[in-house]
Amino acid sequence: MKTVSRVYTALMLIFLFAPIAILLFFSFNDSKSLSVFSGFSLKWYQELFRDRDTLAAVKNTLVLACTASVVSTVMGTAAAVGISRLRSKHLRGVMDTVTNIPMVNPDIITGISLMMMFVFIGSFFGMRTSLSFYTMLIAHITFCLPYVILQVLPKLEQMDPSLPEAAMDLGCTPLRAFFKVELPEIMPGIVTGLIMAFTMSLDDFVISYFTQGNGFQTLPIRIYSMTKKTVTPKMYALATIIFFVILALLLVSNIPDREQDGASRRKNK
Repeated sequence: MKTVSRVYTALMLIFLFAPIAILLFFSFNDSKSLSVFSGFSLKWYQELFRDRDTLAAVKNTLVLACTASVVSTVMGTAAAVGISRLRSKHLRGVMDTVTNIPMVNPDIITGISLMMMFVFIGSFFGMRTSLSFYTMLIAHITFCLPYVILQVLPKLEQMDPSLPEAAMDLGCTPLRAFFKVELPEIMPGIVTGLIMAFTMSLDDFVISYFTQGNGFQTLPIRIYSMTKKTVTPKMYALATIIFFVILALLLVSNIPDREQDGASRRKNK
């Protein structure tokens, strides 16, 4: 059984990571071919940095992802603290269900419903354009919030509830006790939630497609528009850069957890 499980795990890893490996490999290809590697070259990386439209789409995507992830992290952390302090089990169950709805709801339903809401509000107030950068930002914050909440809540439940009480007994106000005691304890969850929100916002296409405004194009929408003609290998180069940036963020997010585990092991010794 161990041999079968190892073979199965190896096949699953190959199935998941082989396309990424092929993309990384052919981003350094000298030609456009996806079957013949004609030689190592950085030509497509040079072409990428000469494409102003693609770089503008990358800039828009990063601005949107950074703003949405920061706002959703602040709001999600506050929401998680509020949910963790609910005394009613029924109300807690309702809040957990409401939090999970944006995650299980299909993206196309979320995108269409948000678009209809923005158009309705825009027409109600007599606005010329109902969709803009801000509508896309609100949409991204909406679907990023649950991921932050679900990362912070377990850290709050793992924390000793007597710690903030002890801080307040020693003279701290509830707000100061939160920043001095609770916030450092849940910081690994906040960092993980921030990175997950950033990744989800960076990757989103469906909701962005329905809520985008004129003159603001994100990278996924830019790549989708290119598929109507052809996707040049410079997109492989861009995907390679994004892959290593996300990989670095994931490695950084694991550092607080490792430090916390090391500190707990030292205390046990």
